Amino acid sequence: MTKSHAYRLSRIVAAVAASCAALLVSAVAVEAGTAGTDEGCNGTYRWPVKPFDRPHQIRGAFGDPRTQFLGPPTRATLYSGSGKFLFHEGVDITAPDGTAVYPVAPGTVIRQTDEMVTIDCGNGRAFEYWHIRPRVHMGERVIAGKTLLGRIRHGESHVHLTELAHGYPINPVRSGALGPYVDSTTPRVLGISLRESQGAPDEMPPFVRGSVYVLADATDYAEAIDTPGLRDPRIYRNWPVAPARVTWRIESWDGRVVVGERVARDVRRSLPDDSRFWDTFARGTYQGQSVFGPHYSYLQPGHYVFNLAGGRFDTRTLRDGVYDLVVTAEDIAGHRDVESLRFTVHNAPGWAGKG
Repeated sequence: MTKSHAYRLSRIVAAVAASCAALLVSAVAVEAGTAGTDEGCNGTYRWPVKPFDRPHQIRGAFGDPRTQFLGPPTRATLYSGSGKFLFHEGVDITAPDGTAVYPVAPGTVIRQTDEMVTIDCGNGRAFEYWHIRPRVHMGERVIAGKTLLGRIRHGESHVHLTELAHGYPINPVRSGALGPYVDSTTPRVLGISLRESQGAPDEMPPFVRGSVYVLADATDYAEAIDTPGLRDPRIYRNWPVAPARVTWRIESWDGRVVVGERVARDVRRSLPDDSRFWDTFARGTYQGQSVFGPHYSYLQPGHYVFNLAGGRFDTRTLRDGVYDLVVTAEDIAGHRDVESLRFTVHNAPGWAGKG
């Protein structure tokens, strides 16, 4: 069992154990006439900061890389260093320090530390709120949009929201969940490359042979929205995030598909296990404001490189010839960017081409 599996299993066990207490507390709340509706525990829910019915900026997306390298901020660390590498299990909602945070759904407090609380709906759905100073306590019943969970801690400038379905994180901005949600930007494929190793220079597209890594540099930009009564911290304006879905295919130069579309990443609803981090992302990836040993990269945006084939791709599965590697990056709203790299496979002995 991986550490990620063990962690998620512990959350499931905790949630199940707390559900019994939640039922008792809920019954008392109903009897006292203080229980709210089940809005948010089923279907759509609103934002955890005011105004609840207006979209807010998301500066950290579901499935973004979360990287903490043990070594110094060097190329050697970036391409071969060890550390802690995880998928972001929620969304980071930008708001000023001290902003009040409210539950998006009613329920019972089943976990509480000095920086987070977990609210359980009692039906398999739960929500975590991080980077706040909690004002609630274990076993307390809360009401959506009414109960003050706490305020955003100094220096955080955001609240992290995780939605759990039976203990597993799911994407809060999928269709029919957190809303209203606005995303009018389009992801971009910034570069496509073939490399002998992930840290090596790009292979020359006119001459590619053997086994290579198939990589794409892609990014998306979170929509920054100013809303009445909530100041938008400009230092995080247009903060880049990773696209929700990345696919690729290979076509012959005349447009015939020779390697059908393959999905390199799809977090529109759920996440892969953390053990697959480097099967999804490629070396060269780091999160925004990443950590390298004691070095904190303040205000530095993230860089997202995708390991399209999940490992090496053997060009010998193709006949020698000219091909287009076509990469598509897509966001949660369906906006997409399609870019291609033309390359020549030459696995025949020698290096001379057709005369």
